[in-house]
Amino acid sequence: MRPGAGRARRAFALLAAGLAALLAAALLRGLSPSDDTLLSGDTQGTTYSIKIAAPLGEAEHRRVEETIAQRLDRIDRVLSLYREDSELSRFNRLDGVEPVPASTDLIEVFQMARTVSEVTGGAFDVTVAPLVAAWDFGPASTGDAKAPSDAALAELRGRVGYEKIEVDAARGALRKMVAGVTCDLNAIAQGYTVDRLAADLLGLGYQNFVVEVGGEVCARGHNTRGIPWQVAIEKPVFDGREVEQVIPLDNMALSTSGDYRNYREKDGVRLSHLIDPHSGRPVTHHLASVSVLHSQCALADAWATALMVMGPQMGYDLALSQGLAVLFISSGQDTGFVTRATPEFERLAGNGGQGTAR
Repeated sequence: MRPGAGRARRAFALLAAGLAALLAAALLRGLSPSDDTLLSGDTQGTTYSIKIAAPLGEAEHRRVEETIAQRLDRIDRVLSLYREDSELSRFNRLDGVEPVPASTDLIEVFQMARTVSEVTGGAFDVTVAPLVAAWDFGPASTGDAKAPSDAALAELRGRVGYEKIEVDAARGALRKMVAGVTCDLNAIAQGYTVDRLAADLLGLGYQNFVVEVGGEVCARGHNTRGIPWQVAIEKPVFDGREVEQVIPLDNMALSTSGDYRNYREKDGVRLSHLIDPHSGRPVTHHLASVSVLHSQCALADAWATALMVMGPQMGYDLALSQGLAVLFISSGQDTGFVTRATPEFERLAGNGGQGTAR
């Protein structure tokens, strides 16, 4: 999450793009560049972009830039795995099982993560960090590590399980229930960043804008043409960029998780960066991407990852039972891609992405 982080920065950029909507999911159409204000830059090993549907004066532009910079710096100091001094990194290094004070941001992210973990039976699990590292993804990736042995995976799985972290929001504290547990918040952090930036813009008085971080998108109001922001979901092809579907997005967030950008090939086998916490291994099903519409980008981010881990049928069944707005895209053997949307996704995508998704 730090500028110029070399190999770690590039690895995180790939991971962030794979867990989020992948930059193309934020393709914005129907814009009037001369009337929009665009702010963009680097953050968290990837990029961010913000469009405000109004021209800003120099002083106002500077005020927005400063607000964005302060928010990004704050989140980086709390959630980054690429800063040894971040709050998360310091928590991961703790050996004991005593409660430790935690910031509001860290508590909030852990709470949201646990909500998704409980509903998915642990398909989403922030304690998956040691398994991610074992398969040579994440901050310490070398790109050429050997696959872990069955014995090594069995040992690591003893330190994995969302219930091994106790969140005490009332006291503002976190506690490891088992020594040696480490956490990775990358599958929810960028969505959380989008939410906080959107709240900051609303606090400054802006009503019509779109925020994108590493492909995670949140839109409010309309663009300078007076219509909802147009956001594209990418077709999950390994080479090139193709649009699967364009959604008019208003007062909603969109997150896409997929394995078609971030993967490694080992002995001719393609290994997904998405690790199933139950098996300890990369997912092997034919689900190529999952796109989630939600009122909160952090939860859209987490749900997209969880449903990708669960697979096409189990994921769809759970999304249906939870009333989630989700588009599943699977790889067909001879038919290219097969898409399957929940009724809630069809409803929201069909009426301009407006309304309230869970």
